[in-house]
Amino acid sequence: MRALIVGSGPTGLMLGAALARRGHQVTSVDRDPGPTGAGWNRRGVMQFEHAHGFRPQVPMALRAEWPEAFASWVSLGARPVEVPNPAESGQVLGMLSRRSTFERALRHAAETRPGLTLRTGHVDGLVLDRGRVVGARVDGTLVEADLVVDASGRAGRLGRSNAPVRGAELDGDCGLAYVDRTYRLRPGAEPGPMVNPMAYIADLEGYQCLVFLHEAGHFSVVLVRPTADAALKELRFEAAFEGACRAIPALAEWTDPARAHPTSAVLVGGALRNVYRRQAGTAGLVAVGDSVATTTPTRGRGIAMACLQVTALIALLDEGADPATVNEPFGAWCDHAIEPWVADHIAIDGGMVRRWKGEDLDLSIPLTSDLIAAAVEADPRIGQHAGGYFAMTALPETLRPAEPLARAVYHSGWRPAYAPGPTRDELVDVIQAARSAE
Repeated sequence: MRALIVGSGPTGLMLGAALARRGHQVTSVDRDPGPTGAGWNRRGVMQFEHAHGFRPQVPMALRAEWPEAFASWVSLGARPVEVPNPAESGQVLGMLSRRSTFERALRHAAETRPGLTLRTGHVDGLVLDRGRVVGARVDGTLVEADLVVDASGRAGRLGRSNAPVRGAELDGDCGLAYVDRTYRLRPGAEPGPMVNPMAYIADLEGYQCLVFLHEAGHFSVVLVRPTADAALKELRFEAAFEGACRAIPALAEWTDPARAHPTSAVLVGGALRNVYRRQAGTAGLVAVGDSVATTTPTRGRGIAMACLQVTALIALLDEGADPATVNEPFGAWCDHAIEPWVADHIAIDGGMVRRWKGEDLDLSIPLTSDLIAAAVEADPRIGQHAGGYFAMTALPETLRPAEPLARAVYHSGWRPAYAPGPTRDELVDVIQAARSAE
């Protein structure tokens, strides 16, 4: 089979390598030529330098399908985080790495992957023959293919403008915006407070903060706010961001100049949307990765969902699915296995924004997954239903049996406690003081 993959990001390269490993001839096209030396300005990929979490689905997929890429990733400093229980030794919770390090490792491995050709160029459009996609024009030249894959990312709409799409799509502004900054621990310094072995996550009154630990002492500090909160928008300025870090106890520990130094400016995240797009009904064309689903990055699900998609698509082709029609069973799989995660994000983010506005829980409607899971602090029985959800090995619906337990907890008046730190109004005062002192 000849495959043309539009987009040489993580999804496109992982899929391309897996297909090439099976003897298929794969061309992956991207406008970005790849890293040159130490620097790499990844064009068109806003999230390239922003905070990322790598769930276990990512190393699992690489180890199974592309061990050379996993080895390249580790050689660049990425570190597996193993389950602390000795009885489960070897089970990986995730990887500590920056997105830029991850992509660099994939690019390096792709350059020597037999059967996978990397090409720099722009896809002008698809080429169809009697309603079936048979290739695409790249910088005016026809590239023929039995299967064309849209891995062009969250803005990707390849072949969708005039193609029928099955059913309604999910697409909504999540109501959240974020800024982050990267740092590196000084030699000998230990990480700051952690909620789990990979990150610190804390809800405060009116906003949220997170720290993602990366490779070799690198880490990212993230501040998340309601999009509509104009006063907190000032966090995009360095003085305001650093003032907030000093005011939030956990972040003050992480960013203490004696322990860490910044390695970037304050990075402003793009517009956040939770999106699920169904497959276009065009023979010979399939969409994967962010072209199918994007979610708020606060829960680190993006690349994990992409790995799940790559694994599912490869399995269908291994089972003999026709490249011309594989979009149909793959689309059905995505509707079952990917769409629920997007719907879960929409519900969670909407509820978070309402609570940040001061609204109490509405116990007359179904509880969102995050609220069910949070109630485990008050009723440990909920934990038996939450493991698969947290690991993304079971869909959000598996939490529903625990909802009556959580509802009883909230009816009792219990609410999750805010982490130590300034309220939203106090944070505004911190920001104004920091800006005034510039």
